[in-house]
Amino acid sequence: MIIIPSILTNNPQELLEKIKLLEGVVDRVQIDIVDGQFADNKTITPDFLQEVETSRSIDFHLMTKDPVNWVEKCVLGQADRIVGQIEMMQDQIDFIGKVQEVGCKAGLAIDIETPIDSIKKELINDLDLILVMNYPAGIPGQKFDRRSLKKIEILNSIRKNDATPFKICSDGAVTPQNIEKLAKLGVDEAVVWRSLFNGFLKVNINKYYQIL
Repeated sequence: MIIIPSILTNNPQELLEKIKLLEGVVDRVQIDIVDGQFADNKTITPDFLQEVETSRSIDFHLMTKDPVNWVEKCVLGQADRIVGQIEMMQDQIDFIGKVQEVGCKAGLAIDIETPIDSIKKELINDLDLILVMNYPAGIPGQKFDRRSLKKIEILNSIRKNDATPFKICSDGAVTPQNIEKLAKLGVDEAVVWRSLFNGFLKVNINKYYQIL
């Protein structure tokens, strides 16, 4: 499993400072994008990162209405991988096709109330990642909802018969206390928000890896 720091902010200076902190510590960062429609809050837009110098691989997690309309902005923002919440997505096939068309890795994300079977079966072999939210997407700092654990189990079972297995990502309220459980269930990537940046980043990340 790898630990991926996430940044959710509407403050450009905070974004720049955190990106700088990640250099030499991790290889990948997730930038959370919220448009004020999917959830009440609103963040920076992906294209803000077009002038940011970083050697990190950038994931954009789109918690937006019609995430297909955000793909080009993510490309401008140096995206390596683009993951869209399906709840306000008009067409999953169009979204994945657009992401692949621009040369990025593609993923789908499901909210805590969204069942696994909401993901179109015909897309399974085209996905680099399925992200499972552990609480309602868009508003950080909520409590871990154990309903996500069953979804992870189902996804791990599905991909055992998948010729090109997707990665499973767990996002939201991931802590040193539950990271071992998530790993045993088959999670490949865990996204951790603000707690990693409280204190020394490298020390905080190592706390997770020491358990794993």
